Amino acid sequence: EMLRSLVGSEMCIRDRLKETILEIIQQADLILLGLCCAASVFGIAMIYSATRYNNDNRKIIVQTAALLIGIVVYFGISMIDLEMLIKRWKWIAAFDVLFILLLKTPFGVSDDTGNTAWLKFPFLPVSIGPAEVVKITFIILLAWQLQWLREEKRDLRSFSAAFYVGGHTLGIAGLYFVISGDMGNALMFLLIFVVMSFVAGFALRWIFLGVGGAVGAFLAAWNLGLLRGDWYDRIKVILDHSYQPEKKGFQQTRGMLALGSGKLTGQGLFNGNRTQSGSLFAQHTDYIFSSMGEELGFVGCLAIMIMEMAIIARCIYVGMHCQDYMRRLVCYGAASALMFQVMINTGMCIGVMPVIGLTLPLISYGGSSVVSIYAMLGLVSGAHARPQSLSHERYVQPYR
Repeated sequence: EMLRSLVGSEMCIRDRLKETILEIIQQADLILLGLCCAASVFGIAMIYSATRYNNDNRKIIVQTAALLIGIVVYFGISMIDLEMLIKRWKWIAAFDVLFILLLKTPFGVSDDTGNTAWLKFPFLPVSIGPAEVVKITFIILLAWQLQWLREEKRDLRSFSAAFYVGGHTLGIAGLYFVISGDMGNALMFLLIFVVMSFVAGFALRWIFLGVGGAVGAFLAAWNLGLLRGDWYDRIKVILDHSYQPEKKGFQQTRGMLALGSGKLTGQGLFNGNRTQSGSLFAQHTDYIFSSMGEELGFVGCLAIMIMEMAIIARCIYVGMHCQDYMRRLVCYGAASALMFQVMINTGMCIGVMPVIGLTLPLISYGGSSVVSIYAMLGLVSGAHARPQSLSHERYVQPYR
């Protein structure tokens, strides 16, 4: 009888586990997940082509493992209740700061550009980009801050609102840039803030003042000759493609030549002249779009752009159908993060944006990047599963 009881308990646990897994799968946004998986598989194929010349199979293994881990993380994040999470905002804010500061410890490592933007822990096989992780928590905290100002203070148009939200954004972006020297990801924080604030109903005068002030300061520094060094060269290459063709303009020029040589249908997968010889800089990361253009042509580039836009559109669609304000802003924040990363990466490859080291989401090589994107989109999936707040205690005192 005891054996029968144990067998019955085991079957009961198994049935409950099966029901829980089925419930998680049913509640998640499977359309968004399917789009992400399609883009990831496409990316793995392109990474294989871009690294085939030196028989580097490790990158394919890492990217495939990141895809599988990302799917698990996607389902896990989908089940998280944002209201329970946001009650621990102090821990989240402290995590953001401390995680960025880890770059100044022996765990911080430099990339090819000299920026200290990666963490290498001895117990992990891959490096981690703190910006990828902090970007997710930043979106959550900013969405909650905007919700609190709108619902509790009924104030999104005053100077104090601009000071609180702008201070949060500049604090994180500034800290990250000072510590890492990585302008690309620091700029992403600012761009996400602009979109989320605009959607939230932030006073346009503050947005225009901030953007106009930044543009005016840049133009003044440029015309007065105050902007010199590496960043001057990167921007000068955009304005004049003949500038330093063997130095700063070399990488971007070769990327544009590879992209244009594919014409309509490309030279064929695994047949790109520059890609298969390994002559493109970062052809599996920053310039994978150029490699794709060489081998698959305009048709292949259009296909991946449609995939990326479909993922972004799905995030916006879920946000539009969210009755909960904070969840809606989280969806728009995720969409804006992906949108700007796609725009900047493809802009780098076609020569209209400076090279700032941003990869093509889910396509470029990068294990931590893939997992973090699935985690971020897991928040969107969670908003799809729970489009309205279930908690009566929706707000806690925000940080300032």
